[in-house]
Amino acid sequence: MNLVLLGVLGYIALQLAAGVFVSRSIKTESDYLIGGRRLGLGLVTFSMFATWFGAETCIGAAGMFYEEGMAGGVSDPFGYALALFLVGLLFARPLWNRGLTTLADLFRARFGPATERFAALVMVPTSIFWAAAQIRAFGIVLHAATGIEVSTAVLTATAVVIAYTCTGGLLADVVTDFIQGIAIIVGLGALLWSLGANPQIDFGAAWRAVEPERLALLGGEGGFWEKLDVGLTIVLGSVVAQEIVARILGARSAATGARGAHLGGGLYLVVGLVPAFLGLIGPQLLPGLENPETFLPKLAETHLPPVLFVLFTGAIVSAILSTVDSTLLAASSLASHNLVVSLRPGLTDRRRLLLARTGVAVFGLVACAFALGAGTIFELVQQANGVGSAGIFVLMVGGLFAGRFGGPRTGLATLAVGLSTWAWGTYVGEWNVTYLVSLACSVLTFAVGGLLERNTFA
Repeated sequence: MNLVLLGVLGYIALQLAAGVFVSRSIKTESDYLIGGRRLGLGLVTFSMFATWFGAETCIGAAGMFYEEGMAGGVSDPFGYALALFLVGLLFARPLWNRGLTTLADLFRARFGPATERFAALVMVPTSIFWAAAQIRAFGIVLHAATGIEVSTAVLTATAVVIAYTCTGGLLADVVTDFIQGIAIIVGLGALLWSLGANPQIDFGAAWRAVEPERLALLGGEGGFWEKLDVGLTIVLGSVVAQEIVARILGARSAATGARGAHLGGGLYLVVGLVPAFLGLIGPQLLPGLENPETFLPKLAETHLPPVLFVLFTGAIVSAILSTVDSTLLAASSLASHNLVVSLRPGLTDRRRLLLARTGVAVFGLVACAFALGAGTIFELVQQANGVGSAGIFVLMVGGLFAGRFGGPRTGLATLAVGLSTWAWGTYVGEWNVTYLVSLACSVLTFAVGGLLERNTFA
């Protein structure tokens, strides 16, 4: 059997074992969805880092740096790191203090159950697109490393992640995230060390050979407003992601959640600069690649000895699995807790737990279908960050910091306007600044709606 494939299978077996082991402590819906609110600083930090350090960083972002230079890094690693810092600075403490299970719970408490359900419906596709991006990346990596067909690898990834996420929930996610975070750091470190020790590679000369236009952060195609649109899509879309919120809510204290977000963001930025640097000098290391998304796997295959290549491939698999398990759990938690349980509050904890686990399996299959039919990883990530998130962000800020301003009608209208303007600009109008328009319309809707409701019911 191929050595790389054997190593990946061994790593996958470790993830499954960890999921089964952790599942023994899962008794209630709270245990499954937010780890029983007992996550310490180390687990929160590494889980924040590993969950966000996925396919778009190892595969997509490295390819973007290779193709576009620094302009390809507006979103990753800079945008995602900024999102984690903002969560820790502004949102972690007020979210944790409210004793929520999901972000949609905030909308129920502030704007009523109809807004809660609408928000859940908007947010579920976001997590599914994220999962699809990671699953597709798994297929690309396994295909590049072993020659296995991408479709076969995608199906394998789906089965594995469904299995261990179904068993252990968020607690299994964060425990495996800790393992996966260490593997990511060691794997990328091994690649950087191996390249630096190669006498045929001179990092200094390669850096000096980078064209000046490739070092411009705001270079490349598109003007200021288009780049701002992409940046806000990434940052604000990530701030409201259930994957981040779940780790905040699962922390043992508000301070732990906030510090974990800050440390996770810092770790993300530092480690994320490794594929960014390699992508920048990539044309000197591997010139003429037709598909930039294959840059990092091909670089490792070309320059690493077999044992280190197995280690590196395991690190990439780590990055992918640490994200996809979280996204499936996020989609399931919103659908089960905020849709089904919201409509049937009398369900026992046992039935709620079964419902959440079933959701993981169902959404895993849906994400697999998207992964098989998608064009690129970056395309899936952009869809994930954009879909309706402007309205969700405005409502979250309003719900946490605007007192009692705005009621049920304002909540529903804000979500509807945010989703409809984004959908129109993306699929019909093909606007270059769709997210900015959606955000502005959502803010205006919330302000006008809040004033009308206050005057009507005063």
